[in-house]
Parts: sequence; C-alpha cells; structure tokens
Amino acid sequence: MFKSVIQGLVIASVGCGALSALAAEPTPGAKGLSSPEVIQTWKKEHRNWGRWGDEDQLGTANLITPAKRREAAKLVREGVSVSLAHTLETREAADVPSPLEHQMLFHGGAPDATYSADRLGLGFHGWSHTHLDALCHMFDEGRTYNGYPQARVDASGCSVLSVNAVRDGLLTRGVLIDMAAFKGVPYLAPGTPIHAADLEAWERKTKVKVTSGDAVIVRTGRWARRAAVGAWDVSSSSPGLHASSVEWLAARGVAVVATDVGLDVIPSGVERMLVPVHVLLINALGVHVIDNADLEALAKAASSRGRYDFLLSVAPLAVEGGTGSPVNPIATF
Repeated sequence: MFKSVIQGLVIASVGCGALSALAAEPTPGAKGLSSPEVIQTWKKEHRNWGRWGDEDQLGTANLITPAKRREAAKLVREGVSVSLAHTLETREAADVPSPLEHQMLFHGGAPDATYSADRLGLGFHGWSHTHLDALCHMFDEGRTYNGYPQARVDASGCSVLSVNAVRDGLLTRGVLIDMAAFKGVPYLAPGTPIHAADLEAWERKTKVKVTSGDAVIVRTGRWARRAAVGAWDVSSSSPGLHASSVEWLAARGVAVVATDVGLDVIPSGVERMLVPVHVLLINALGVHVIDNADLEALAKAASSRGRYDFLLSVAPLAVEGGTGSPVNPIATF
C-alpha cells in the first residue's frame, strides 16, 4: 500500500493481492476460458503487449481515436447527463471495510468563519467505491501490461502505466448491458456468472452492436439488491463477469469495461484463480476497468428512452504514479 497526497486529497491504494485467501470454485458447464491452463495459452496468443509499441502505456485506450470521440459525441441528442458513480460511503459496512474519511477543516460553526474546507482520505480499490483501475494495477508472473517488470511499481508509486496516462480522459461510446433486466430479475444473485453467451444473446435481442473503442457497462443490479436486502460481503460472493466473457470483449475491441461490482464473478469459476477477468483485461489486454459503478439511474434513463448507447466521459484525478482513481463517470444522451 502506498499513499499519494494531491492538494489535500489522500488516496490510499489497496490492491487485489490481499484477497488471495479466497478460493475459486469451478463453474459447471462453463465454456471458453474456464481453466488456468486454457487461460495461460490464451494470454500468450492474444495479449496486446507490443501492439501499440514497446513503450505503450494506454492499452486499448488507443482504440478511442479522435474519430471515435466524434462518433460518440454525435450520440448526444437531448443533452441529458446521468452519473454512474455511487456516493462515496462514509460508514463501515459489510461491503465497505474502508469508508471515506471526511474531515471538516473549516466550517460555518465558527462565528468568524469566512469559508469552508475539508479533507478526504480514501482507500478506493476493492468493492466499495466507484473507481478506475490503472494499467499498473494488476501483476501476472512478475509483469504488468505490455511486459513491464512489476518492480516498476514500488513504494513511491507506478513509474509506468499510472492513472496519469489517461489524465486527458476516456471519452467514447458507452453501451449499457443491463444483464439483470435482460434475465427478467431486479438483480442477479451473488455468485451468478455472466458468460460470453449471455453478452451475445443480449446483443442479438437488443440489436445493439458493440464496436471497437466502446466502453461496455454491465449492470448486475448490485446496488438495487443492497437497497432491498442490505449490504453483504461482495468480496466473497458477487455476480459478475466470468473469464469466458473476455474472449467476446477482446473480439469486439472493447476499450473500457465497467460494472456495478468488482468486475469478476466471485467465486470466479476458474480453479486456483481469484480474479481472472481482472488479470486478463488489465494485464493481458490493457483494458481500463471501472469497478462499483452505480448503474441504477443509468438503467432507468436508458430503458425509458429505449436506447442503450450514449457518450461516456471518464475523467480520473491526475495522480502521478497512481494505481487508479475515484471517478464520477457521466453518460450523456
């Protein structure tokens, strides 16, 4: 863990490595990338290392070209914007082991006060807060994305692949795949995997085609379930993407993947692998990932309009050496 202090905002980064004690149970009947051996072979054959040069630090963000941004901007017809961020949690809960620390430094309680100011402290990685994972976030066999040695990430931060590499923002076409609604339920039960076949079936039914450079946003209904039944330990049981979905996302040339959980289904369904989707997307393909987005308002906005694509804007904090950043993604219709 390391801490970066940027203009009074303290960001404590907590990696997925601390979760190695959790076990993954195989998913019966899972197809595609369902075993460590198959995943190992697939990584070597399909990873994007060197695709955009040996010094690349953008990964699939390279697919968000100026032409792609112009195309996405044309999706703005009403000028209506919707936040995809969950309000930062300030109280500890089953799914919030590291709540936001919010300290008021100056406030109106003092008779001579002329302004207010506060300080924030946040360990944002994990299953609580809406955040963007930088490409230095995941290690695999001693390497990060593009083959950089993991030693390039040390106690001072990420000397390569930090979140600052995308400080100009990720602006592209967003596509909402509301998997809960597609399956006819308010929310998916913890442990429910989303396979490539599910994504293909959604695409066929909606006739919405995912294309190169898109941001795919998958709703499981996590926050709807939390509102209905209360918080639970999402780190030990969560709906999410199964590793088999990665082949589909890679074939479509997806640039960004966002979910309302921690991306991976838990248990993962892949023996001896805790978060294979994180490893495959971030480390092998160079895909920026947004975890714990709140997609309830977006789902309503999309459903009421009968349209599931829009301009997505993601602007991370400019944290030099940062492993990621809290974000407030915005969808604009």
